[in-house]
Amino acid sequence: MNDAASRHMSPEEFRRWGHAVVDWIADYQRRVAELPVLSQVKPGEIRAALPASPPARGEPFDAILADVDRLILPGITHWQSPNFFAYFPANTSGPSILGELLSAGLGVQGMLWATSPACTELETHVLDWLAEMLDLPAKFKSSGTGGGVIQDTASSAVLAALIAARERATGGATNQLGCNGKLTAYTSSQAHSSVEKAAGIAGVGRSQLRLVDVDETFAMNPEALRSAIARDRAAGLTPFLVCATVGTTSSNAMDPLGPIGQICRESGLWLHVDAAMAGSAAVCPEFRWIHAGLELADSYAFNPHKWLFTNFDCDCFWVADRAALIRAFSILPEYLRNQATQSGAVIDYRDWHVQLGRRFRALKLWFVIRYYGVAGLRHHVREHVRLAQAFADWVRADPDFEVVVPPPLNLVCFRHRAGDDFNRAMLECLNASGRLYLTHTRLGDRYTLRLCVGQTHTAPGHVAAAWDLIRATARQAANGG
Repeated sequence: MNDAASRHMSPEEFRRWGHAVVDWIADYQRRVAELPVLSQVKPGEIRAALPASPPARGEPFDAILADVDRLILPGITHWQSPNFFAYFPANTSGPSILGELLSAGLGVQGMLWATSPACTELETHVLDWLAEMLDLPAKFKSSGTGGGVIQDTASSAVLAALIAARERATGGATNQLGCNGKLTAYTSSQAHSSVEKAAGIAGVGRSQLRLVDVDETFAMNPEALRSAIARDRAAGLTPFLVCATVGTTSSNAMDPLGPIGQICRESGLWLHVDAAMAGSAAVCPEFRWIHAGLELADSYAFNPHKWLFTNFDCDCFWVADRAALIRAFSILPEYLRNQATQSGAVIDYRDWHVQLGRRFRALKLWFVIRYYGVAGLRHHVREHVRLAQAFADWVRADPDFEVVVPPPLNLVCFRHRAGDDFNRAMLECLNASGRLYLTHTRLGDRYTLRLCVGQTHTAPGHVAAAWDLIRATARQAANGG
C-alpha cells in the first residue's frame, strides 16, 4: 500500500500541492480567453473517458491534477472567459477565490452562533455593509427589526420569502396543518422560474401562482396585478405574496416597485423583490433608480455571485421583519440547545432558511469588498454598463439589426431583421465558433439574442470583437455561406 493510501495529506504536502493548484488557477485565468467558450464535447464524452470503477488505491496528486487538464477542462464551459456573454454572469475574482480557499481550509459549519461566532457576526456585519453600499431602506439593517443573511441562490431567497409570507398570512397555521389550496401568489409573466418552483415546494401549489401581464417594456403591469388580486378575493381565495423583479432574466425589465408596493400595502400582501443580477448596479448612485419604491418591500435579494465579483454561491437576502422569517423556520431540538441561543442575544442563521448547515460564505464577500473598496466596485460596474450601451449603439446604427427593447443596464436584447430562423441559425454558428457564447429568449414572440456584459475581465476589445464576429457571421449567412 502506497503512502497516499495509508495516511492523510500532510501540511507540507498540502503546501506543495496548494501552490500547484493556485499556479494552475493563475495560468487558467491568463489563458481562458483563448479557450473555446462553450464546451465542444458531445453528450457522454466525459464519462466515457473516466474509469468505470473507482481506484482501489490512492493515486499521486500530480496524476490527479494532470487529469484536470486531460479530462475535465474539455468539458468546461468557461464562465470566466471575457468572451462569455450568455445568460447572466457568474463571475469571480482573485480575492473571492482566496476567500473561498480560506473558508474551505477553516471548514466551519456555521449553523449556530456558538459553532463559530465569527462566521455569524461577520455575515451580519457584511450584510449591513452591503445595505449601506446599495442604499437599501434602513429597515433591512440588523440594527432595527430586519437584517440580512447569505443564501445560496435567489431561488432559495424567494422560497424563504414565500414561506415566511405564507406563515404571516395564516398566522402560522400552514406550518402545522399544511396549505388548504386557497392561497394565491403573484409574479410577472417574465419572472424567474424559481417563483413557480417555490410555490410548489412550499405546498402552495404551482397552479396557485398567477402570472401577471406585462407592459411594452416587459415589466409587470400594476393594474393587471390589482385586477388579479381582486378576482381571487372575490372567488374566496387568499392572496398573500407578490414577487417583483428588478432586472428580469429575459430582458432586464424593471418592475415598478412603487405602484406594486402600494397595492401590496393596501391588500396586506408580502412584497418580495428579486434583483438577482441587476441589484449589483445599485452600488453606483446613478443606477439606484432601479430600487425606487423598495421601501415598501418586505424582503429583497440580489446575487453578488452574478455581478459583484464574488464566486458562486452567494445570494444576499434581507427582510424588514426578521421575526416573521424566524417564526416560519425555527425548530429547536435538544441537541441544538445552548446557552448563547437561549440568551436571545445572538443570531442563529439556521433559523433564516431551509438548510441547517452553513458554509462561511461571508469570508469571500468580505475579501471582495475590502480588496476593491466601494470605489473599485463602482468603477467595474460602470464600465460594464458603458460597454453594453456602446454595443447597443452599434446595433442601432446597423440597418440589418435592431435592439428589441431599450437596455437599462448591461444586457442588450437584439436580433437580425431577417427573422427567427435566421437568428436561430446565426446563434448556432456563433456559439459553435468557440469565440464567444450568447444565449437567446423570446420577446413579443420573437426569437431574440441576448448579450450580457458582466464577466470580471471583459474589456472593450472583447465586446468590439463580439460585434465584429456577429456582423461577419450574419453577412456569411445572408450570402448562403
